[in-house]
Amino acid sequence: MASGATELHPVERMVFFTDAVVAIAMTLLILPLLESVTAAVREGLDTMGYLREHSGQLVAFALSFFIIGLFWRQHDRLFENVTHQSRGLFVLNLVWMFTIVWLPVATAMVGAMQTDALQLAIYIGTMLAISLITLAMQALLLHRAAPDGQPFDRTPLLPMLVTVGLFALALLLALVVPGLHFWSLLILLLSNPAEWLLKRRKPA
Repeated sequence: MASGATELHPVERMVFFTDAVVAIAMTLLILPLLESVTAAVREGLDTMGYLREHSGQLVAFALSFFIIGLFWRQHDRLFENVTHQSRGLFVLNLVWMFTIVWLPVATAMVGAMQTDALQLAIYIGTMLAISLITLAMQALLLHRAAPDGQPFDRTPLLPMLVTVGLFALALLLALVVPGLHFWSLLILLLSNPAEWLLKRRKPA
């Protein structure tokens, strides 16, 4: 009976709470920049000096803000037609929120510390983890919606599979190509062309 009650629990509160967590995470991204402005004043830097000194921090902030926004949009679309949550969905969503809240910490390390392989692995690896969890939630929802005893249609997973693949490739490039660092994330711009090519290759 407890399991059934969990299965029928409305999803709205979980979605609203998740939206609030995402908003807080996006806001936390700005805190290191505010601290760096204060430090720049103490060091006597002018505006151009500040922008030069903290260019990596500014780029990391903009990149992480944009990527969290994309993850939130994917999450929003995922739950558009979901009315009830299950225990598995709750656990996956909780882990998803954990990785979202961790991303501002990883972003702060990228902007404030000397870039090294471990830092890149943590930063891009966090984004890869978020995309993998999103994929798992999508697969769970598709499985739940499929008729009993029948396999679910995996076609809707394609865009998220492309995203996971591109994050994995970005992480690999960041670690093996000297000096590329988090600029490897620009490979995400290939997501739409990659999806188009995969759909073309799929047999009718």
